[in-house]
Amino acid sequence: MRVVLVATRNPLNVGAAARAMSNFGFSRLRVVNPYGTAFRDARSAVGAAELLTHAEEHTNVAEAVADCALVVGTTTARHRELQHPLRRLETGARVIRKQLGSGCVAVLFGSEKRGLSNEDLSHCHWLLHIPSREEHMSMNLGQAVAVCLYELVRDTKAEPEKEKSQLAAAGEVERITVALLDALRASGYLNPGSAAAAEEKVRRLVRRLNLRAGDAEVWLGMLRQILWKLRSER
Repeated sequence: MRVVLVATRNPLNVGAAARAMSNFGFSRLRVVNPYGTAFRDARSAVGAAELLTHAEEHTNVAEAVADCALVVGTTTARHRELQHPLRRLETGARVIRKQLGSGCVAVLFGSEKRGLSNEDLSHCHWLLHIPSREEHMSMNLGQAVAVCLYELVRDTKAEPEKEKSQLAAAGEVERITVALLDALRASGYLNPGSAAAAEEKVRRLVRRLNLRAGDAEVWLGMLRQILWKLRSER
């Protein structure tokens, strides 16, 4: 995965992009015709100084993406006629992740003022955009890099889901239901005239809770304590 910054104007943005790359585990930064050469010392690259030190400089986009099988440009897609397929970030990220399994990918980010030029985009296979508010679509360069890289690692870095505990057995759920109904009767909540319908409603309600086996005993203990307290105060 290559992050390619094209004609970046502010060295601090290069540093912020490098910091985001380090946060999410990417190390190959390439810059094309940056406006200043001081970007390697950008203070915004907290914890990513080595990444900036090894950033590759290129004079044109073609050179920067020459070894990449897939080249993706980023754009707000506003006020311009696009000649490429345009994908939302969440959709495009899946395609990029798949391609990374077999070859190099370059994701291009344009200058803060104008974005990627049509010439820059001509090197791209398709374009990517971050869905944002229509009234304010443009994002800070460093933030845009961070959002894109987060989406790229979001699935692969997700913690494995812990095995769900077993659901409580029907008998356990029924004991909880009975205890709850007893407490409702003792508190006067249930109307004797509609008790049957109310009991059915409560029974369905308890089952919709999908109680876990480990929680069932706790719930039963609490309800029995409430019921004991209600009866003792009569």
